[in-house]
This record gives sequence, C-alpha cells and structure tokens, in this order.
Amino acid sequence: MKHAKFFSIFVVTVVGLYGSVGFYCLPLASFEGDLTRMAKLPESLFGWTKEQPAINPTLMQSAEWQDADVLAIGDSFTNAQVWQTVFAQHGVRIRTESWASMYNICEDVSDWIRNRGFKGKYVIIESAEKYIEGRLAQSVECKHMVYHPLAVAPPHPPVTRPARDVSNYSGSMSVGIQTELNALKYEQLTRMPDFQHWEDLDEVRMERMKNGCDLFSHPRCNDVLFYKKDRIEDLNENVLEDMEKTNIRLRGYTTVWVVIPDKATVYLHTDKKFWDKAERRFHAPNLLKDFQQAVREKTVDLYLANNTHVSTTGYLLMGNVIYNNMYH
Repeated sequence: MKHAKFFSIFVVTVVGLYGSVGFYCLPLASFEGDLTRMAKLPESLFGWTKEQPAINPTLMQSAEWQDADVLAIGDSFTNAQVWQTVFAQHGVRIRTESWASMYNICEDVSDWIRNRGFKGKYVIIESAEKYIEGRLAQSVECKHMVYHPLAVAPPHPPVTRPARDVSNYSGSMSVGIQTELNALKYEQLTRMPDFQHWEDLDEVRMERMKNGCDLFSHPRCNDVLFYKKDRIEDLNENVLEDMEKTNIRLRGYTTVWVVIPDKATVYLHTDKKFWDKAERRFHAPNLLKDFQQAVREKTVDLYLANNTHVSTTGYLLMGNVIYNNMYH
C-alpha cells in the first residue's frame, strides 16, 4: 500500500512536470514581421494595415540559365522574386541566384557563368547595405566558384492585406507572455512626454518619428521599428574599389550594382553619399535617391513597419528603378 502511494505520487509528479512543459510550450505569440518577432512586440500595434498591390505569380518564375536575358545574384530582397516582375512585364527573362547558393563572386566567375549556359548581357548584383561590404571583401579573396543550388520553391506572391484574424502562431507561451510584458512596458514608456527611442528590444530599436503616421500604416505609426544591424555610418571607399575589382572579373558582361539602403538609412540617416558615388562611377541605380523621393512624397509603408524589408510597393519601385537604369 505504501509503495502504491509513492508510485501514485511519482506518477502525478511526472504528469505535472510534463504538463508544465507542455503548457510552457503552447503556442501563443503570433508574429508576421522579423522586427516584431525579434522585439517581441504585438502585430496588433506594429503590423502594417494598408493594402498592397497584387502580384501575378506567373511573373515570378526564374528563367533557366540558357533562356535568361539577365542574371540576378542577390539576397532575400531578390529571392522574393517580386522586383523581377517589372522585368517580366516587359518581356525580359531573369535568372535569379542567391548569395546563399553561390557564396562568392570569384576570379573564375565569367567562365563559370558562361559554362552554366547563360547567354545574356547583364549581371545584376544585389545586396542589402548592411552586408555588401563583407560580401565583396570575401568575394575578392575567392579564387574558384563553389555552387550549391537551392531547392526551387513555387511562386509565393506577397499578401495584399495581412489576415491577422487567422491564427498563425509562431512562439511558445513564454514568448507570448514576454510580448504582453513588452506591450505593457511600451505603453508606460510612451506616456512619458520626453519619449524618443527604446533600445532594450534585443536586436531591434524603436524610434519616435514626428511624421511617422504620414509614412506608415500600423496603429502606433509615430513609433517605428528598426534593426540594430542597420548601418549608421556611410559605406567606405573600399566598397567601391571591390566593386571595381568585381567588374573586371565579370569581363564580357555589363554589371548592374543594386545596393538596397537599410531601412534606417532611408528614414533616419539620409545624408549618405555612397549611392551618388556608385551612380557616378558605375552608373549604378541610385535607390537611396529614389526611396528618399518616395518618402518625401509620403509613400506609406515603403518599408514595412514590422519588417526589415520593403513592401510590395517598395519592390515594384525598386524594379522600375533598376529596369529604367538598364534600358532607358
């Protein structure tokens, strides 16, 4: 009888522990954007709300090597296959490759591209501002191309309006609790008359913008989220030098340099000169100039409030800037 009692206690204890773990891991927090996820802030406050243009998925196909007019090498801004739809509408076929599959642009890149069957004239090299310095520095040291093609995913057009009434949980209960606590702390901080920014958000910082509601559609539009890895300082001359070295490697092709300004650059650090220099030296698309013009024209959600990436509106603007730079 005594052993049965101890056994019962043991069973109840184990079940209780498992139940606690299960309860702890129950999904609760739902995140759509990378900034809200990293900061653990609710989409109900910082998720975008303005409807975005619809994208035809048939325009989002990457061309085969031998059929492509243009080769585009890029990061997540290019892998999304959205800005390329502007080219597709004009009948220009783009082969999209990722930095994650090519790693570097090495000394033998021209021969490597030719051996893949590419017969086009243009090679677009795209990178977010925060990563281009490291990517190019690593590339100029590389001798031979290494290629690991990524699995081809079906076209996935961005949503025109977020369906936040549908459960799409992506966190544990502990994350949900932390999100609620952060929301409460946010309400306390923003009641202070001198509130300007909030740094204590893991990899995210919040900045109060006096014209935020002219530029963003999220409910708390005066307060905007930024990635702490966004560059504050301008890109150095060594980046331009590495671009020149890469151009020499891509002999026989016209290189189009597409550097995506970080979100903080567009809205906060607007006096950078790198894009003007790259435009003069390499005839590169001046995305900073065009993005800043869109901000002056009060384009809402050029960059998404909860994300480090541009909206569909931003991608289409980007596509038009690149296309016009190449064909006009």
